[in-house]
Amino acid sequence: MQVASETVERLRYLVMTSLARYPVVALPLTRLRGEGVVVDERTDLVVESFPRCASSFALATINLAQAPRVLHVAHHTHAPANVLRAIDLAVPALVLIRSPEDVVVSNMIRHPGRTPNDVLHGFLRFYEPLQPRRSGFVVGTYNEVTGGQMGSVIRRVNRRFGTDLVEFESTPDNVERIMREIDADWRRRRGGGERLELIVPRPSDLRDRLKADLRERFRNEASATLRDRAEQVYASLARTEAGTPGP
Repeated sequence: MQVASETVERLRYLVMTSLARYPVVALPLTRLRGEGVVVDERTDLVVESFPRCASSFALATINLAQAPRVLHVAHHTHAPANVLRAIDLAVPALVLIRSPEDVVVSNMIRHPGRTPNDVLHGFLRFYEPLQPRRSGFVVGTYNEVTGGQMGSVIRRVNRRFGTDLVEFESTPDNVERIMREIDADWRRRRGGGERLELIVPRPSDLRDRLKADLRERFRNEASATLRDRAEQVYASLARTEAGTPGP
């Protein structure tokens, strides 16, 4: 029964990530599911990423820095279609990205039924459709977002789109406040316990203990071809506007 359930979940993931590049299909489905916020003509900013790339933290930093101003932000659909539609509407967009091995391991912690190759395919289905439209969005890396450099990421958004977003100050108090808010929001929606520690988008000792075994599995099972493609996509997109590789 468990094997059948995992097979259904993997097929669902394949279909979901395959359709996610097509705005005419993906965005209405996202609205029906009630997951994430879809871009429209009233949107001030789009913040999107493949899952587990620090989009919750990035969004929280942006919102906190703008207070008391409230932005209309489209986010967390985890569909490239949301970014492609933003480009068509000339809405500023920030796309976040994380190194393939790290993002695969993090996704497998949350979704243990998925294989390394399942997640690599999902990674590629998210980012490859965006490559031809690279001039239409700014990229921030996971290391920048979580490493105290969100201010410079916001500065790039302002420079690219002529926006006037206030830059986030990565002080200990601000970071601690954001972590508390993220934790409280997820506890309210998902409850507490071990399950929360596997999915909540903040540091977790439990997830850290699981990562070593999953890294070994990734290195043993992941297709070399898929890994190479993913690394090339990451290297291509994770370049700053100055043309040098991002962190």
